[in-house]
Amino acid sequence: MAQTDKPTCIPPELPKMLKEFAKAAIRAQPQDLIQWAADYFEALCREMPPVRERSEQAALCNWTELTPEVLKILHSQVAGRLIVHAEELAQMWKVVNLPADLFNSVMNVGRFTEEIEWLKFLALACSALGVTITKTLKILCEVLSCDHNGGSPMV
Repeated sequence: MAQTDKPTCIPPELPKMLKEFAKAAIRAQPQDLIQWAADYFEALCREMPPVRERSEQAALCNWTELTPEVLKILHSQVAGRLIVHAEELAQMWKVVNLPADLFNSVMNVGRFTEEIEWLKFLALACSALGVTITKTLKILCEVLSCDHNGGSPMV
């Protein structure tokens, strides 16, 4: 490495950012660290939570199937928007380590294109979990519920 006379200027937020990245990588134990790191920092740039929030009980990296908890996280990342772009939603889906074929299935059933009505997508994703319409609606209410105490959703 070439020596220069210029002093190296390290942004004050860099050490904390790298520490958080290292912690998240250790928790996630990704098979492809380079791709995971790219996804992590892309999520940071988009101001989306790159990893689970402290209040969430399970680690995202271990989820390989759709659960109400994963849907709650996706719903919180959408942050109240009614329309989400397909590319952004596909990226969120990938970051939480959900199967791409399930995403494509929900997209096909809903006949979604570039702009996705989030609540319709969410309802269809919930239907992948619920065997009956009653169970699907219960899951949807649970995902949309603001109660973080683990209580039953208000129906």
